[in-house]
Amino acid sequence: MGLFRRGPKRDGRDAPRDPEFSFFSADEGARFRAQVREAFAEQGLEVTVYTDMVSDSAGRQFGLGNLAAVCHNDERGPRVWPELIHQHVGMVLRTMDAPSALETLPAEQIRAQLYPRVVGAEGLDPRNFAYARAVAPGLYEILALDLPESVMMLTDEALEPLGDLPYLRDQALYNLRGLPIEAHETVKDSEGMRFEVVLGDSFYTASRVLALETLVRQVTGEELTPDGALVAMPFRHQLAFHAIHDTGMLPALNAMAAFAATGYEDTPGAISPYVYWWHGGTLTQLSDRDEDGEGLQIMIGEEFQELLERLVAKEERPPGDEN
Repeated sequence: MGLFRRGPKRDGRDAPRDPEFSFFSADEGARFRAQVREAFAEQGLEVTVYTDMVSDSAGRQFGLGNLAAVCHNDERGPRVWPELIHQHVGMVLRTMDAPSALETLPAEQIRAQLYPRVVGAEGLDPRNFAYARAVAPGLYEILALDLPESVMMLTDEALEPLGDLPYLRDQALYNLRGLPIEAHETVKDSEGMRFEVVLGDSFYTASRVLALETLVRQVTGEELTPDGALVAMPFRHQLAFHAIHDTGMLPALNAMAAFAATGYEDTPGAISPYVYWWHGGTLTQLSDRDEDGEGLQIMIGEEFQELLERLVAKEERPPGDEN
């Protein structure tokens, strides 16, 4: 998985855009949906295709957003879309037709395959996920069951027979901390700006922000200080961080804001286009879109301003002056 995504050469941005997925041209969107219909037909299922989903005669609905983004982001271009769509449709139907893992797996195995996931509020029905814990404005932590071909986000009803929620969350965090680091890259420039990016095919890579102290130790060999770190989770397969030690966090903050906004666009599993300050397990949003929605702005609250002033004052002290 690449650090910076490069879109394939397809129809130019001046071509008429698809009404639902603007990263497609109108022609690309029509071709994509035709291939989706064909893939379902190959599996013996006739579906009605809408702009953002398909439905079958039994009323089952299958969203197209993630699949469209997967196709868009594959650097090989439209020639591989039929293969990607065929694989996705097959996986979806096998998952739906199979007995529920919650009914077939022993409780011990279910607990061993539990992980926490950080997800955006969009698409998260509060009627089914009342237990979801807010981790930042618009971001929530839920529990998921990791299966060979899919990830099952667990609703209130699904969790009820599994046991006490705090215990299940502790188990999920324990499993998260035990995941291997699939890939790590350092983003830096000649001026000293630097931040780290952890990447992976795991659906829980970005969610490792919930165990950030462990992750930073694994990646850098160092412990986080009480000042915490800057973090960004543009989509589920990326987590960026900069451990705060000095005012070098300021160029990192600006670079990470652009990194997060770019990585968030048109990605499957998008989480957040913003940068956050992680301190003591709390996430405080530091970047946002500007008033016209075209650019970015940095938002510094009172507590972060105090941190910045303290770091500036520390660097301005004469050598040897620790007071």
